[in-house]
Amino acid sequence: MYRMMAVALTPGPQIAAIVMGFFMSFWNLFSGFLVPRTLIPIWWRWYYWGSPIAWTIYGLFASQMGDVETLVEIPGEKSKPVNQFLKDYLGFEEDFVIPVVFAHVGWVLLFFFLFAYGIKYLDFQRR
Repeated sequence: MYRMMAVALTPGPQIAAIVMGFFMSFWNLFSGFLVPRTLIPIWWRWYYWGSPIAWTIYGLFASQMGDVETLVEIPGEKSKPVNQFLKDYLGFEEDFVIPVVFAHVGWVLLFFFLFAYGIKYLDFQRR
C-alpha cells in the first residue's frame, strides 16, 4: 500500500522511487533490526514507533518467539530463556501483539486513504 500511495502522490514512478528509497532507508535504519530499540537514543525513539517496518519486526518476533522458554547462551552472561532475552535486550513483549495488529491495520488504512486521495484529487497530467 505504501508503494501505491507513493506513486499516487507523486508525478511519476521515478520520483516515487526516490521518495520510497528515502523513507525506506530511514525506516530500515530505525526499525530495530540493525540497532535494537533499547539502544536507539531516546531522542530518536519516536521515529522507531513511527516506522511501519518496526511494527512488523516487533509483531513477528513477539508473536513467534514471545512464548519460547528455551535457554539461550549469551556470552559473558548467565543463560536465560528466549522470551526473557527478547524482553531485556530488544524490548519485545508478547502481551503487546494486539496493539501491533491495530498499528498494522492503521498503517494500511492510512496508506489506502492517501492512495485514494491521490488517485481522486491529484492530476499530474499536462494538457
